[in-house]
Amino acid sequence: MNHPVILITGALTGIGRATALAFAREGARVVVSGRREEEGHALAAELRNLGAEAEFVRADVRYETDVRHVVEQTVQRFGRLDVAVNNAGTEGQLAPIVEQSAANYEEIFSVNVLGTLLSVKHEMRVMLEQGSGSIINLSSIAGQIGMAGASVYVASKHAVEGITKSAALEGAAAGVRVNAVAPGPVATNMLDRFVGGSDENKAGLLATVPARRAAAPEEIAETILFLASDKARYLTGQSIAVDGGYTAQ
Repeated sequence: MNHPVILITGALTGIGRATALAFAREGARVVVSGRREEEGHALAAELRNLGAEAEFVRADVRYETDVRHVVEQTVQRFGRLDVAVNNAGTEGQLAPIVEQSAANYEEIFSVNVLGTLLSVKHEMRVMLEQGSGSIINLSSIAGQIGMAGASVYVASKHAVEGITKSAALEGAAAGVRVNAVAPGPVATNMLDRFVGGSDENKAGLLATVPARRAAAPEEIAETILFLASDKARYLTGQSIAVDGGYTAQ
């Protein structure tokens, strides 16, 4: 694919940022999106310094007007949309299920589930019209297994996997692929929050990973680039666990 057009939500930190940099190094045209204007414009400038055409468009994926706007701006700027990476997400408050609240559910599901649904909706519209495209949703191993103390987050990522499979079935005949990447522990700020900022908790978690370490964000980005490429042209409706062997146990 010649200089594909890439849209990444939740692009300002962690996996999203690593993915934006990876696509830029491959010569893609990249639109990065997130809620923080200053960081977004700085990232776009960094991508341009790598030789890529890049733009920042502010969007909060909880709101359909924002999602529609970022997709429209991408198409207006570059004429098409080849790859969409839906990375915006939150872990919310981690607690036993008997302590979970409706407010925490609303916070997590509005970003992880509604945000993914709205993103796929508007990205798919463009790609169906083109007759091509690859959508990659960010799930988690929590979308494939259960985790004590994280019931609402786990439920949200199971929902992301369901949206992924259903959208894949709707897009397959038209040449639009929809897949998910399901990372295990990744060395990001979210992992630090997940373990409560405790080095001891983090070490305990990583000891349960067969590879005995967290992934680097760049390692997740490499899988996303593969799913976006023509090398994965017969791959759709799948969730690929990139987890150092965790879910093989």
